[in-house]
Amino acid sequence: MTKQFTLYSHSVGPNGWKVAQVLCELGLEFQTVMKEFGSVENGMKTPEFEKINPNGRIPALVDHSNNDLIIWESGAIILYLVKKYDPEHKLYPASLEEQALVDTWFFYQMTGFGPYTGQAIWFKVLTKNQNVEAGDRYVAEVRRMCKILNDQLEKEATGWLVLGKCTIADLSFLQWVRFLYRLKVDVEEEYPAVHKWKEAMLARPAVQASTEGEAWPEL
Repeated sequence: MTKQFTLYSHSVGPNGWKVAQVLCELGLEFQTVMKEFGSVENGMKTPEFEKINPNGRIPALVDHSNNDLIIWESGAIILYLVKKYDPEHKLYPASLEEQALVDTWFFYQMTGFGPYTGQAIWFKVLTKNQNVEAGDRYVAEVRRMCKILNDQLEKEATGWLVLGKCTIADLSFLQWVRFLYRLKVDVEEEYPAVHKWKEAMLARPAVQASTEGEAWPEL
């Protein structure tokens, strides 16, 4: 039987996993199709996949219960899911004011923390053409943003970023924080509030369920 959603993802790419975690938190049934980078047979940069996502990246989501609606970009996907399938407001609040508080941290991850972490890993770890200045700049920005994250978690004193509970803001950060070790960032030592939050996130049953059938590989 076809599941309600098809999620196009990648075994390492953090943005696909955070969508899977939101789906699991909301108890929604989905099947995952893992894509590869580039224009290989199962790649993202192929005419077949670009019919689903013209940007040729993951994640993309198809809602089979809503006329096979296709959404791409992780932020757009997650907001669609909570606005349509979270009537109890488990992950996204009801009031405009509280939504704005969650969105502040949610968009901070998407426009800052995620892109800077990705660029830092590219320049420091993945590329063969090392650019020391660029790598150092991005790592410095990642550390700056980690401090902001740590300060917020310490200030809230609830274990969560905002509103005293797990929201889409928390779920958007988890996979990116997991990869900070590649930049030689010792989260436990340098950002203890972030470390405590990360361990609590990883212990959530829905987060664990999102990995069923797939292991989280190390980047």
